Amino acid sequence: MIQIKAKQQNVSFERNVEKLAFVLSAHLYNTLEADKVIEEAAKRSGISEGVIKASWDAAGEVIRTWATEGHNVPLPGLGSMRFSVRSKSVQNVEDVKTSLISARRVIFIPSKEVKDELQATKIAITCYDRDGKIVKRVTSADSDDVEDPEQPTPNPSQEEGSQNGGNTGGDNGGNGGGGGTGDGNDMD
Repeated sequence: MIQIKAKQQNVSFERNVEKLAFVLSAHLYNTLEADKVIEEAAKRSGISEGVIKASWDAAGEVIRTWATEGHNVPLPGLGSMRFSVRSKSVQNVEDVKTSLISARRVIFIPSKEVKDELQATKIAITCYDRDGKIVKRVTSADSDDVEDPEQPTPNPSQEEGSQNGGNTGGDNGGNGGGGGTGDGNDMD
């Protein structure tokens, strides 16, 4: 299950104006150590940890080398990755130089199987008010709708003209952009 937090915060871009909205973000767990991944892969495959570690290290070296040469490199069972840059654009060729590059990036393109798995994974959202107090919990049934298990679903046969309502009110908030300078062009 994917854990999401919805935190109430000020989303106004105007000074001295408060506009509260619940902003969703993924709850990130601790980063797993490579040794733990290798240990789990050894258990699942029946291959010794030493052989998996040697393979892991060799695959990592090949992926890094080929990707830095400009290749789009497959990551078996996951998708592919490549490097890219973020840079400013200029109108005159005389102004083109490496200082235009503001960031070097890794682009990961998930496989169809990874995308399908992610789409099928249940979601749990915990809502926090601006003071950090939990005010609501929501879970998905993974049928492209989101339900609140703490609220009873009205029975349409009991209330004539009733509707199964969705979320009401407020603006959507959202995540505030990339936060960089320049025009933010991605050069792929």
